[in-house]
Amino acid sequence: MMGRILLLDDDQAICTVIAAALKREGHEVRAVGSIAQARAVLADFVPDLFITDVILPDGNGLDVLPALMAATPDLPVIVLSAQNTLSTAVRATEQGAFDYLPKPFDLDELCSAVAGGLSSRGGQAPDNENEQTDGLPLIGRSPPMQDVYRTIARVVATDLTVLILGESGTGKELVARAIHDLGRRRAAPFVGVNVAAIPRELIESELFGHERGAFTGAQARNAGRFEQAQGGTLFLDEIGDMPMEAQTRLLRVLQEGEFTTVGGARPIRADVRIIAATHKDLGALIAAGGFREDLFYRLNVVPVTLPALRQRGGDIALLARHFLERAAADGLPRPRLAGQCPRA
Repeated sequence: MMGRILLLDDDQAICTVIAAALKREGHEVRAVGSIAQARAVLADFVPDLFITDVILPDGNGLDVLPALMAATPDLPVIVLSAQNTLSTAVRATEQGAFDYLPKPFDLDELCSAVAGGLSSRGGQAPDNENEQTDGLPLIGRSPPMQDVYRTIARVVATDLTVLILGESGTGKELVARAIHDLGRRRAAPFVGVNVAAIPRELIESELFGHERGAFTGAQARNAGRFEQAQGGTLFLDEIGDMPMEAQTRLLRVLQEGEFTTVGGARPIRADVRIIAATHKDLGALIAAGGFREDLFYRLNVVPVTLPALRQRGGDIALLARHFLERAAADGLPRPRLAGQCPRA
């Protein structure tokens, strides 16, 4: 699908390369270097798609999106930025961007995003007017982390179930908390439970709660993690260690949207968003009969794979500075980094 494209970037070299690539695809391209020039062009040029940088000589490219999309509600917008942080990705999505590409970007990926945007003829703006910027828990600007940020930005305004995969120590709970804290359920509880740490015989009671007298020692009714998380997010860490019988009950909750306590008869509506995580290979577990395939598909609606630190060496300096700053905030002497950390 061919289209009329307005490109806003103050880097003339980038404009030249992008415009040439898009023109080869058959698109009509107008390239400008400032917000003022973009507004002038819009007086007599109605684009089918808008591509914009973030940091511009006369302002922030994201600031023009609300007015632009109010005038053309179905205009797809692709945001390009060297400010490769989670906050930038989330804000771009919140402001109505169809897609977000960190710089440096792959030209083929941009052309593919343009084709997708023109086909959609509509942005994917979440119904959320609150800007999220500072204080976000994830650190890193490497390409693998950009993939993570983009996925997070696309799911925060939904209730889609998310499955976070990655080795131990890669920050799976940080991602779960970021999804909760940036989403529409952020005012409600975030309840985390490490499935691997719960004894097998107590897992169902821990998750779903129990009634008084349901088993020996149950002297009072106890609310489980599902009830504690009502309205918010339930994070099931190490889901690969869940016993098979508990997997069956969890699958039923995901299918029917309700559960019963152990010893109870009255169904309780499960108004929670589920985020699960594991460092295990669930495919291998399924093949070995240790994990239900139907539960896997219910959990794996939106997969997020976290890179190990060895795959994001360019982030080591950022992480080191973060931990040094945190140590200084706790009153320790402020050390300085000697030399440079290796880059990927």
